[in-house]
Amino acid sequence: MTKKWTKILEKLDYAFQPIIHSHSGKIFAVEALIRNVHKTDYLSNIQSLFDLAFEEDILYEVDLLLREMAIKKFAGIKIENLRLFYNLDNRIIYNKNYSEGNTSKILQKYNLPKSSICFELSEKGTTIEQNALSTMIQNYKKSGYQIAIDDFGIGVSGLKLLYFSEAHIIKLDRFFISNIDSDSKKKLFCSSIVEMAHTMGMKVIAEGVENTNEFYTCKEIGVDFIQGFLVQKPTQDISELKSIYKNIAKIIHSNQRTELTTMIDEEYIQNIEPLEVNSSLHDLFVHFKENTKNTFVPIVDEHKTLLGVIYEVDIKKISYSQYGLSLAKNDNISSSLKKYIKKVLSVESSWGIDKTLNRFNHNQKQTAGIFITNAEKYKGFIDLSSLLILSHKRNIEIASNQNPLTKLPGNQQIEKFIHESIKNKKRDESFMLYFDFNDFKPFNDYYGFRQGDRAILIFSELIQKKYSSDNFIAHIGGDDFFIGIKNCSFEEVFELTNNVLEEFRDTAKNLYNNDDKKNGYIITKDRFEVKRKFNLLSTSCAIIGVNSKSQIANFDHTLNLLKKHSKKYPFPLSATI
Repeated sequence: MTKKWTKILEKLDYAFQPIIHSHSGKIFAVEALIRNVHKTDYLSNIQSLFDLAFEEDILYEVDLLLREMAIKKFAGIKIENLRLFYNLDNRIIYNKNYSEGNTSKILQKYNLPKSSICFELSEKGTTIEQNALSTMIQNYKKSGYQIAIDDFGIGVSGLKLLYFSEAHIIKLDRFFISNIDSDSKKKLFCSSIVEMAHTMGMKVIAEGVENTNEFYTCKEIGVDFIQGFLVQKPTQDISELKSIYKNIAKIIHSNQRTELTTMIDEEYIQNIEPLEVNSSLHDLFVHFKENTKNTFVPIVDEHKTLLGVIYEVDIKKISYSQYGLSLAKNDNISSSLKKYIKKVLSVESSWGIDKTLNRFNHNQKQTAGIFITNAEKYKGFIDLSSLLILSHKRNIEIASNQNPLTKLPGNQQIEKFIHESIKNKKRDESFMLYFDFNDFKPFNDYYGFRQGDRAILIFSELIQKKYSSDNFIAHIGGDDFFIGIKNCSFEEVFELTNNVLEEFRDTAKNLYNNDDKKNGYIITKDRFEVKRKFNLLSTSCAIIGVNSKSQIANFDHTLNLLKKHSKKYPFPLSATI
């Protein structure tokens, strides 16, 4: 290393920023961030540091020195079961001196396991860098390291990378997290990525969370981990890092937002006793001998993190051999358990039953069940028969609470949503929309119930298309619908709803014969058996604003008042309770 680079590296330091569990506030990891670049004579920012090293073809050598610097400082943090997130430049794989196994040597020097390192690889960059990134991910995964994709969502081929990489963690770029609570497009994008990642068995970190509303929204859409100034700014003083961030725990405790996740029933989770990965082969043999009903044993590390399982069938040749048990007792020749560990299908308990079943159903490999973890730690196992029972119970539960025609949530879930939304005193303004068809009964009587059902289905499909999936869309029954909306201004809600009313009015004309469509009305009997004119189908909408001062007692009165007057107007009517 030249004197120039020695001087540069001597002036650099690392700051650490915590990454916490979104459901508890407990620290999960720290990200290493380079500091003091401005103190060097040659560089203006961090990117210029790596660009210069790349130009001089010593990027990998520089990175190894930086890597050891970060690991050495990380080793001094007195918090158990902590991971280090370390950023890699994708271009290091092109360096002529690139080789494998160097990180392992550094970790051994500071007495740290491979499980303590998670390499962050950015998806932004050129197509060439993307190819390098895919190759590097596979190399590090084969070596037993965790992999995170950084800056997800702003690269040139993010979804392609997500498909091929099979990374462990995705970090949503701060662009999508900033103001996510008030930007419905960002929320829709991020919630879709979270759903996709969880289905593929990946965890998600939200970067750049700076206020409580962003935190609540990230937690609401299922983000697993939080990083940002709301938790703590990067610090060069490792003594400032905490095992639990009480400010976040307090925010979580005080949050009364409606939780729509249906949790897994604990009675279906079997607590099969695990073995630590440092156990001997003899311990493994004894385990299967004492637990004859078990065909596998979960393997955890020293912090109870689930690593995988060992199947009895894979060690039978040794265990049943004439001298197998005696050989396993001999420390000199006893094999490590690591080579017998197989990957397993697992989910976090906080993901709930729907994601658990979805994850299981999307797994193409044959499996006996699914493992449950809680904040990465092994919790238990749900076998295939229990999964089938849970799936059946969940289908019945969903069916009993949804409208049979539109398959949307029904009255029970609507009532729960209304009460919990109004009961929540720590909320921004939200809106509840009540839709009611105009002159539906005459149309249904005149054209028949099949055509009436078509009208209801057309409207159901229209509102599901127009209102984003993170809103609560429900069918009260007959021609009445309900929508709960968060993170939108009144102007946005009004304009969108007005467009929906106009589009349905135009579409519904096609349900009439040519003469009635041309006339713009039908002549049929009213409820008093008197023949009169009825306009073609349209819809009225009452919009009720809900804020921290809203009272449940005012809801029905306000809704009835709006419904009564909304029939007279072709646009939505609104009020706040």
